[in-house]
Amino acid sequence: MLYLEATSADARRLRLRSVVGFGEGGAVAARTTSRVRVNELTTVAATYALAQFTGPRGVDGPSPGLENAAATTFNLVDPATGRPGAVVTDADNGDTNETLATLGTLANLVSLCASDTTRCESLLRLATPPGGTTPTDTVQAVLNLVRNPTLSPAGLYDLARTARHYAPALTAAPTAWILALRYTDTNLYAPGRIAFDAQGNAWASDNWLPGTRNPTPYISVLDPTGRPILGSPIRGGGMKGGDWGAAVAPDGSVWMSSYGGNAVAHYSATGTPLSPPTGWRNGGLRHPQGIAVDQRGNVWIANNYGLETAPGQGNVVVYPHGDPTKAITITGGGLDHPFAVQIDGYGRAWVSNAGQGGAQLVNTRLAPLIGKFGGSVTVIGPDFRPTANSPLQSSSFKWPLSIALDSRNNAWVNSYFSSAVTALRPDGTVLGVYKLPERTLPWSVAVDGSDRVWVAGFLTPGVWTLCGADTTACTPGARTGTVLSPPNGFRSTALQHLTAVQIDQSGNVWLANNWSQIVPPVGGTGLVQLIGLATPVCTPDPNLITPGQRLTLR
Repeated sequence: MLYLEATSADARRLRLRSVVGFGEGGAVAARTTSRVRVNELTTVAATYALAQFTGPRGVDGPSPGLENAAATTFNLVDPATGRPGAVVTDADNGDTNETLATLGTLANLVSLCASDTTRCESLLRLATPPGGTTPTDTVQAVLNLVRNPTLSPAGLYDLARTARHYAPALTAAPTAWILALRYTDTNLYAPGRIAFDAQGNAWASDNWLPGTRNPTPYISVLDPTGRPILGSPIRGGGMKGGDWGAAVAPDGSVWMSSYGGNAVAHYSATGTPLSPPTGWRNGGLRHPQGIAVDQRGNVWIANNYGLETAPGQGNVVVYPHGDPTKAITITGGGLDHPFAVQIDGYGRAWVSNAGQGGAQLVNTRLAPLIGKFGGSVTVIGPDFRPTANSPLQSSSFKWPLSIALDSRNNAWVNSYFSSAVTALRPDGTVLGVYKLPERTLPWSVAVDGSDRVWVAGFLTPGVWTLCGADTTACTPGARTGTVLSPPNGFRSTALQHLTAVQIDQSGNVWLANNWSQIVPPVGGTGLVQLIGLATPVCTPDPNLITPGQRLTLR
């Protein structure tokens, strides 16, 4: 990846950057521009996109994250002209969300250091993180805002208004300095779950056909810059209404749940359906939900049984080494309408049991008001047997849905109706319960490479970041569970009601706009990418690690 840098002679406070191009190591074809403009807009775009690869000696990092991050820069700015890029100005972004205006506001801040010493010093002071050192130049100041998005929103906004070089600009102070891009595609409607392959491409399940509540036969695949690839939308393989099951296997193939087809669909790394036209149904699949692939290539399926069945039903189905003809059905251990499944560093499967109470009311107006729901977590060993202490219980479990595991094998479980995230130690005991605002109703949770926890809100469209088990990666004084995002989460008008949050190899946070309206349900549009906010993780599955292994790429 090649970038250009320009500095001023005056104490080097003004430092500008622009991406020139990138090579073949990522998921996007190599690109180089022969003519480059370096200005405040290119500096903001390059700093945000490359935030997780920027250190004291410049920009570097491993493939494919570095190349994909450099490619994302072009979505924000055209380096040849120094003007806003084609994606940030398109019909899905442009004046439909705040990102273009935020980009202009940040560029105006950088411009203060071109000629005004006093206002430049104010910028550097306001961009100083808690307990940190004052940045010495504009690149470091912008980098601090990416890594600490809640820094001085009111003060910096007021300062930015004194410069008017770039428009549009924000008309009110933000709650956080984030850049969000929304990506859409034909038939990418009501996306449910996201999985990243080894090159950083995003595979998304879709619930419905656009404008309807009819189950879709398609899945969607976008490259790291949001462009449809592999012939997306892809049809076939037994897909009929994808839901919350999506996982990439070690061989690069992709498994997705077909909720309406009572099956799972299997695709090659190039998007060719590998499952029959009706999908794989072995193991008695009935409205399957979450899917995970373990270190041995075994495919684990949370066989949910759906909304209308009796309490206590459901099981986990395993396809050993990805072979449906050898399906194993696992029962016991408190399995009750399992929803999510994830694999820890010991090869154990952690399964959330949603139960029936919440599922029967999720589409009604009473759902947010009723709290008499339970749930549990079942742990299943590599021998396909539930552990002796299963099911794991907590009073915080009120329709638990998603599970994510950190580098210490702690399991983070979000509960929809309690708007809480519960952390379980590897032995199953409760590490802590961390409340979010009551109306969050979180659907999904993910862990980044610094063990920080990211939570996607369904009722309240927003993203919350919690300090994880590694408090050294958080702001000074933060404890495990401390909210690092604004109290009401990271917000953007690009966000709708969310069912998935995932982190890619470039440190971007991806979100699934599942519904645009709750009553009556109307499908959401597109995937949203928050640029550069998280520490990158290794994919296709960041959970497939050995105990104690770090996920961070830097």
